[in-house]
Amino acid sequence: MKVISFGGAFRQISVLTGLSRIFGFLRDVVFAGILGAGPAADAFLVALKLPNMFRRLTAEGALANAFVPTFADIRKADGAGPAMTLAAEVQTSLVAALICLVIIAEIFMPSIIMVLAPGFVATPDRLDAAIMLARVTFPYLPMISLVAFWAAIANAHDRFLIPAAMPLIFNACLISGALIIPVATGFLALERAMPLAVSLLVAGFLQLCLMFFVLRRARVLPHWRWPRITNAARLMWKRFLTASGGAIAMQINLIVDLVLASLLPVGAISWLYYADRIVQLPLGVIGIALGTALLPRLSAQFREKDIAPVKATLLQAISFAAFFTIPATAAMIAIGPQIITGLFQYGAFTADDARSSGFALAAYAVGLSGHLLVKILQAAFYAAHRAGFMLLVSTGAVACNIALSLVMMPVFGHIGLALATSISGLLAAFVLMIAVVKADYFDGASLILIGNLIARIAVATSVMVLCLTMLAPLVAGLAGALQLVILVVAGGSGYLVIAKILQAIPQQLIRG
Repeated sequence: MKVISFGGAFRQISVLTGLSRIFGFLRDVVFAGILGAGPAADAFLVALKLPNMFRRLTAEGALANAFVPTFADIRKADGAGPAMTLAAEVQTSLVAALICLVIIAEIFMPSIIMVLAPGFVATPDRLDAAIMLARVTFPYLPMISLVAFWAAIANAHDRFLIPAAMPLIFNACLISGALIIPVATGFLALERAMPLAVSLLVAGFLQLCLMFFVLRRARVLPHWRWPRITNAARLMWKRFLTASGGAIAMQINLIVDLVLASLLPVGAISWLYYADRIVQLPLGVIGIALGTALLPRLSAQFREKDIAPVKATLLQAISFAAFFTIPATAAMIAIGPQIITGLFQYGAFTADDARSSGFALAAYAVGLSGHLLVKILQAAFYAAHRAGFMLLVSTGAVACNIALSLVMMPVFGHIGLALATSISGLLAAFVLMIAVVKADYFDGASLILIGNLIARIAVATSVMVLCLTMLAPLVAGLAGALQLVILVVAGGSGYLVIAKILQAIPQQLIRG
């Protein structure tokens, strides 16, 4: 089987993830136009967040971080057979545990929603809708967790293309569900966001089918095997428990943000959601692509006990991230209101909603580089089987975010919650950067190279910001979407031209 280069893997994943994010924006434009930022939107977003939080804890988060390095170790030492036996045992355990979790959650859903969104008690209709929608969406959890687990197996075999396309199915289904809301709620008298909840289950089923055929064709589809808790499985689950501590800490972070946002005026949850969706474009596209490509590669490199390739891989990953993240951060701060207006201010999403969400976008953008650096560096620690250290860092970041949220929310409202998230991310990145240097995964020479690259990127970004600042007043009278297109094309072109002149474009990004 041909081994794909890191640059090639990054390009494959980032292109498909980028397409999925475009579909995601189309989905959110439809959401904003049909649901706005009112009670129905708040209720559905709470219901959607519930399976997503557990999904990040299971196959997509802690389990993947524990499974992929262990799988790589066993395959290298003992061959493909024992590695696939481990995969089969993990698969059976995962699905059985999640089915039990779904049954318990369905029974206690009213209590769960009241814990997640206590502010909904003051609006009974919003509370009832959230409970109903959550009961429909929660069975999505075992489906998407199994999809993500199968994607991890595919990635471990250097198959990145189809797994990276999974979000396209998700977004296409939710767009379809949103478009039938006016018909379904009018003729069938359904809860307004119910078509979205049902479309989530359809998306999960379709994703399962596609990943099943991908793994079966590659002959790496795990069998259903009753767990025997072999030494390899015992080691993997031990690593999972440590890694899950960090994942749980991050989910507590999200829960606290949700609880606090529910105490703010109606619409705050939606304002934060739409702002976060913008930030998730570079964070999702670049972060997911780098994280997905890094974990199996670093796991193999640590297995060889040669630290030089690890340093080279991390240097390459940080170079890629800096090239995209620095200008994205500057653009979201400079033209945040125009971004929100151009993408979402249609139908039920008002100018006041766009303004409130724009302020949150600027606050979230401050921490973008920190969150992306965390995604890169945590892959090194998980690949080196140092999940315990990541647990300490994650717990510290959560404690910092909670403390800052409680202090800043009474003063700045929903903007304070976004700013607290950014500051905690920057602090976590700072701690991890010190740790990788101390562990010799990164050295002084690498820091000098990165510093020189960042300086050149900063100059190109400054030219871009100057271009945006001068152009924004000139296009202020145009329609929001047209304003955004002009600003993005002009600013992006200016950045790329100066970056090319200053040789700030990482060469591996083009031909690696």
